[in-house]
Amino acid sequence: MENNDLNFDSRIPLTELNESVNLIKGELGKVIIGQQNFMELLIVSLLVDGHVLIEGVPGIAKTITAKLFAKTLKTGFNRIQFTPDLMPSDILGTSVFNVKESDFEFKKGPIFSNIILIDEINRAPAKTQAALFETMEERQATVDGTTYKMANPFMVLATQNPIEQEGTYSLPEAQLDRFLFKIKVDYPSVEEEVEIIQTHHERKSIAPTELVKPILLPKKLEDYKNNVHHVLVEEKIIRYIAEIISRTRNHPHLYLGASPRASIAAMHVAKAFAAINGRDFVIPEDVKKALPPILNHRIILTPEREMEGMTTENVIGMIVESVEIPR
Repeated sequence: MENNDLNFDSRIPLTELNESVNLIKGELGKVIIGQQNFMELLIVSLLVDGHVLIEGVPGIAKTITAKLFAKTLKTGFNRIQFTPDLMPSDILGTSVFNVKESDFEFKKGPIFSNIILIDEINRAPAKTQAALFETMEERQATVDGTTYKMANPFMVLATQNPIEQEGTYSLPEAQLDRFLFKIKVDYPSVEEEVEIIQTHHERKSIAPTELVKPILLPKKLEDYKNNVHHVLVEEKIIRYIAEIISRTRNHPHLYLGASPRASIAAMHVAKAFAAINGRDFVIPEDVKKALPPILNHRIILTPEREMEGMTTENVIGMIVESVEIPR
């Protein structure tokens, strides 16, 4: 079992990072009931410069959690609603003629901010999705031959509804791979639902965003990211990650395995999990915790297993169990 209360002198300062993570969770907890794993994965993704795909049925606080998470950071925030008629220029921006200057002037689109919430990403056509993914991968946008760098931090949170298929464009595997995590948000338990109803009753007319205050400055976030980079990963842990990812490529239940991008993501995320738990070294439990949200959109089940009701999480569990834990 993982023990987060070990007494040792850390090589890197992690106490302040740990405190900030708890403060962010505390602010979100004023409004969001449960969803502890969801909140933690959002924080981890921010620490390793990752983008997040959030999947779940309507009404389970996907959008409000993403909005409130952005509010805990003292940075810019934009929300873009994807629709079937959305064009690349609607998110990137466009050149308009400035009469005073007698020249064209670039007006930046809503993608030019720090935290971008994209609602229903699978509702926009392929060319608009392609423009977005280029920006996510390159952290820049090229319009009319001029390249514009994105602000720092830059993080995309995208939601999609897995049930509604009419009028949607499913994301190709190569584009899904751009997301660090795919977080599946489930219904709350009965106890959590009672608490949700109760807090809404007690809050009366106060908007949820009024209850959450900013915690983290961009400069401090950069310091924390730097600390995460310096977390120690032993060679046996790297081999452990490589072995697990490699087994996704020849598993009988899988039609498609994960690429080396998944291995690199697992290492970065494991380092972030170690750091927020106050450790300056990675343990196998950090890797295990990182794998489901990293892999569940990067592997594809065979049609036979899918028809039997098997899930990607089932297969990830099987693979992890089959690989010997390094000691």
